[in-house]
Amino acid sequence: MSRPKLIDVAVAVGALALSLVLLGAGDDDARDLDGLGALLAALSTLPLALRRRGPLAVFALTAAASAGLNALGYSLGPPIGPTVALFFVGLAPEEDSSSRRRTLAVVAALLVAHLGSVAVGYDRFPFPEILFGLVVWTGAWLAGERTRLRRQRLADLEERAVRAEREAEQQRRLAAAEERTRIARDLHDSAGHAINVILVQAGAARLLHERDPEGSRDALATIEEVARDTIGEIDQLVRVLRDEPTRAPVGLAALETLVARHRATGLDVGVEVSGSHRPLSPAVDQAAFRILQEALTNAARHGSGGARIHVRYARDALELEVTNPVSAPDGAAAAGGLGLVGMRERAALLGGSVETELGGGRFRLRARLPYGGHS
Repeated sequence: MSRPKLIDVAVAVGALALSLVLLGAGDDDARDLDGLGALLAALSTLPLALRRRGPLAVFALTAAASAGLNALGYSLGPPIGPTVALFFVGLAPEEDSSSRRRTLAVVAALLVAHLGSVAVGYDRFPFPEILFGLVVWTGAWLAGERTRLRRQRLADLEERAVRAEREAEQQRRLAAAEERTRIARDLHDSAGHAINVILVQAGAARLLHERDPEGSRDALATIEEVARDTIGEIDQLVRVLRDEPTRAPVGLAALETLVARHRATGLDVGVEVSGSHRPLSPAVDQAAFRILQEALTNAARHGSGGARIHVRYARDALELEVTNPVSAPDGAAAAGGLGLVGMRERAALLGGSVETELGGGRFRLRARLPYGGHS
């Protein structure tokens, strides 16, 4: 037998024992306790063991048996069984309003019947018993109601806590997915830029090896510098994955280094900055650098030897524009590459946008990054 069932049986047996004691120690003018009285006492208490199956039915049965005791003239005493059953009725989960009204009507009818049985058994109108019955039964009902409401509040609080934890876990997973996507974009941009510069410089070093040893050494030095910087950036990304402290992310402060690196490969890069300079959030600063880095990589890979960068500090957003000449096939490749997808994703995360235009032998990229982008 389960523990709740054992508790219900213990409550029923305890109520029966107390009722028999009260009936046996009754007034002199009361009917002595006999077999019928013991049977009615059992009917007024033992059904409590089944109160989980039907609290209202158990209350009705116990109250009817208790009324029978009163009507037959047995000793008047607190109706133990019906009072405990009424507590469990109040404790039962609340259903719809019509069911609640039906329960109240049954309780009120049985209270009247119970008090009327006293009048029948003792030939008097039971004013003290009426007052006592109202107090006892109302107290039992309210005690059950308050206990039920307290349990319901605790259950609601627990459910909200579980839901909040579940939502927090979903947010953590979403944040982790976004971080992985960001790291993938950073890795693509950094590695793509580095490989493109190394490819150009390696070709230059090979061509200049015999007729211009100094130029060949400069190209190899650039390869070494680019490789070292790229390894540092990759190490930084790995540290993010390991939740280790990292260096400050790259931003527009490194733009001159980026431009110089591309100029060393033979790409003619011009830079123009306009508007009132203002501090940028780390997210906007890094996104702006990565977009320009990818744009210059595309210009070196698909362009015709030059690129023009315009950085404009507008009133509510940082505006970037990169223009470079292209041949027709390379222009189509530049306009549809995966790098542009990554740039658009970066801008979208900050509430901005990236637009491209291909025509007249020129490829133009415009990016807009609101200053209020997430930091």
